[in-house]
Amino acid sequence: MKKKNLEFETLLIHGTEYNDQWGSATVPIYQTSTFTFKNAQHGANLFAGKEKGYIYTRINNPTIDALEHQMAILEKGYGGIAFASGMAAICATYMAILQTGDHVISTNAIYGASRVVLEQWFAKFGIKSTFVDTSNISEIENNITSSTKILYIETPSNPTVKITDIKKASEIAHKNNIIVVVDNTFCSPYLQNPIELGADVVLHSTTKYINGHADVVGGIVVTAQEELYSKIRKTMIYTGSNMDPNQAFLIMRGLKTLALRMERSQQNAMRIAEFLESHPKIKKVYYPGLKTHPQYELAKKQMRGFGSMISFEMKGGYNAAIKLLNNVQVALLAVSLGGVETLIQHPASMTHASMTPQAREESFITDGLIRYSVGIENINDLLSDLQQALDKV
Repeated sequence: MKKKNLEFETLLIHGTEYNDQWGSATVPIYQTSTFTFKNAQHGANLFAGKEKGYIYTRINNPTIDALEHQMAILEKGYGGIAFASGMAAICATYMAILQTGDHVISTNAIYGASRVVLEQWFAKFGIKSTFVDTSNISEIENNITSSTKILYIETPSNPTVKITDIKKASEIAHKNNIIVVVDNTFCSPYLQNPIELGADVVLHSTTKYINGHADVVGGIVVTAQEELYSKIRKTMIYTGSNMDPNQAFLIMRGLKTLALRMERSQQNAMRIAEFLESHPKIKKVYYPGLKTHPQYELAKKQMRGFGSMISFEMKGGYNAAIKLLNNVQVALLAVSLGGVETLIQHPASMTHASMTPQAREESFITDGLIRYSVGIENINDLLSDLQQALDKV
């Protein structure tokens, strides 16, 4: 049986396709900067691409290769490229595709740094960007220009948890020769495979669900086509944004339990979303598993589960939100998401503080909005924690 034909949960354990002469049960950490050549001709052949092998860890490394291969299988893509961080993966993707005069259409409510790097850094090189509600397909269509080269989608979006129809968006983009890039961090490949829905590039902050234990930072890109893979890989190599072998080892270790973690955290999230929706101090709950979510039916169709990211609006606005944050006892007051531990944070003053107030307002990131990443703790402890904190608001 070919490994690609195995079920997802099995691929999490056996999907690296790595074998060494010692029969290692797990992929070893090849903590080396450089690799020796058999002779001068061997070295020349490796640099010329005439032979496969290893030269220098910035270029490739057996430990990192194993993770890249496994993620390509899980995301059903051509190949994977591992990076030092999620933002390194995002920036390299922008750099590999865009040039002066190009235009990007992006989801407006995305991770703050993903947006700011376009608005402040890439803009310096003559690259324009337009941020729209991509859950409304007509907003994508209405903003396409002859210079548009990338449609960048986060779905579910961060932190408003809106869902974009990847298939429809990709169809429109491809009619206009636009490359579709999807940040799949909120879902992981366990819940969603954007490439199967038409995306050209899928990326993750592997810091989040892929690793799942809040002990490593990393990013990965998987492409649908060889051409894009080659462009982005070269960008990684020449900018030196490669992942470290120890990072790759930790991420592969965490990846083995992805399915188990996602199932438990999703179950917890559904209970918490229902609790929050019925609470008198909560104005609005954003969770795709609730039937009141505007894209509930799309989420059921596009995703294999509703995930464990919840955002909710406090009736008392900023003051109520800060009061709640300061009184939780089980949930950790910290940024990031997707770990075994439950995290709570205030996007407007934390993860999305770098956005302008106008941009946050247009993206519905209000001062009363709280983002809650549900972990795998006992559900009763999480509910009790929220209740006692809300009682103090």
